[in-house]
Amino acid sequence: MTALAFTLKAAPKQRVDVAPLIPERLAGKRLADIGALQLQTGNRQIRADELFTVEGDDASRLVFRGATGKLDFVGKGMSQGEIHVEGDAGSYLGMHLKGGTITVDGSVDAYAACELKNGTLLIRGNAGDFLGASLPGNKKGMAGGVVIVKGNVGDRAGDHLRRGAILIEGDAGSYLGSRMTAGTIAVLGRVGDHLGYAMTRGTLLLAQAPRVIPATFNDCGSHTLGFIPLLLKGFADLETRFADLPDRFQRVRRYAGDLCSLGKGEILVAL
Repeated sequence: MTALAFTLKAAPKQRVDVAPLIPERLAGKRLADIGALQLQTGNRQIRADELFTVEGDDASRLVFRGATGKLDFVGKGMSQGEIHVEGDAGSYLGMHLKGGTITVDGSVDAYAACELKNGTLLIRGNAGDFLGASLPGNKKGMAGGVVIVKGNVGDRAGDHLRRGAILIEGDAGSYLGSRMTAGTIAVLGRVGDHLGYAMTRGTLLLAQAPRVIPATFNDCGSHTLGFIPLLLKGFADLETRFADLPDRFQRVRRYAGDLCSLGKGEILVAL
């Protein structure tokens, strides 16, 4: 069986909501029925086969070929199977993901992994603002699973993070881990200002010292924390550099805060 492939016929002029194209909704359908599915674009709907050439027979594995940043809601609410995006993706990638795996070869826009509950999301390029965050007005962000970004991420990554892990191999913007209540965010590159703003619990694990440690975090000195190598070894089956770096974080400097909030979060900086 071959993966069910959606190949763009031409770059869309407006953003397209591709949320209906997930494995559990396509299982058992004929290609003609899949092609007839209505996708929202702008203020109108179009058939899937107007936008894509649809081929293949294995609905548990979906491939978007020639994808652009105008394809929004890829994998929204998916609970099983695999989606592979050959190219870029738009906003809300993996929103409300409950299981399965989404892989993007390029970059994505804002709100990737928004309110994600479980599963694995791998972005081989960059990600926009509010990675793993909550929707505007909500207070419950990502609640499980693993998100890996091979490139850089924008501002507010992990905003309201509740559980799970976000692994960033490039740089992160401002307000990293803002208002997070649990979970882990690890960064190999540089981080922006206002790190851990209003976080109550959780861990920010940094390979490089930030330019400024917020004044509302207490310096707790240097430590050898045995859970960090175990945590990183847990990612050994995933495509991430963190799994190969347990020695990099054997010794860390710990900062506790945000003392303007509950103050039980921590920033761990490799020494």
